[in-house]
Amino acid sequence: MWYPHGDWGWEAMLFGGLMMILFWGGLILLAVWLFRSQGGPNLRRGTDRPDTDDYRPSRSALDILQERYARGEISKAEYQEMRDDLRDEGVR
Repeated sequence: MWYPHGDWGWEAMLFGGLMMILFWGGLILLAVWLFRSQGGPNLRRGTDRPDTDDYRPSRSALDILQERYARGEISKAEYQEMRDDLRDEGVR
């Protein structure tokens, strides 16, 4: 059979369909990459913590002990004993 644009038939249709899939797939991948590079809606990549400035890392055992002593939950003797125990274990 004769084709007006050369001897292309089903090959041209297959090539055109493949190019359309590659174009739209690439466009979608680019959009996803741009969205994720901006940090997503509210989370940092690879973590479960919020992306906010008021985020505080976890406190150490000594920090918690000092807060309990400052609030009056434990006596001075209990504080010193627990502090010495934590320091002996190497907790900071």
